[in-house]
Amino acid sequence: MTHGQIDAYRAKLLALAQRVQLDTASIESEALRGTGGEASGNLSNAPLHPADLATDQNQQDVALGIFENEANILRQADAALRRIDEGAYGRCENCGGDISTARLDAVPYTAYCVDCAAKLQAEGNL
Repeated sequence: MTHGQIDAYRAKLLALAQRVQLDTASIESEALRGTGGEASGNLSNAPLHPADLATDQNQQDVALGIFENEANILRQADAALRRIDEGAYGRCENCGGDISTARLDAVPYTAYCVDCAAKLQAEGNL
């Protein structure tokens, strides 16, 4: 892989990490908020009807799932940036072979080639 390609992937990963950090910050309060009213005693944010409670819980669960997914992508992007610094970016961590540029273009933070990723996913290790 050329220095120009590595620099392009670094820029792509940095932009992705920045976007994910902004996204995570915006959903964190929704995902991690408590239920049952405000500490001041105002119950304006506490649903009173059981269906409203279920809807509120479902919305919080969805936000938490998104938050966890975004945090995972951020960890993987950081790991990919470390691999760039170490000179290991673009090599599969499982078999040591090259990861195709098409795969890196689609998932720049991937650590595995398509074959190894499929194998690891089938085994439940990814």
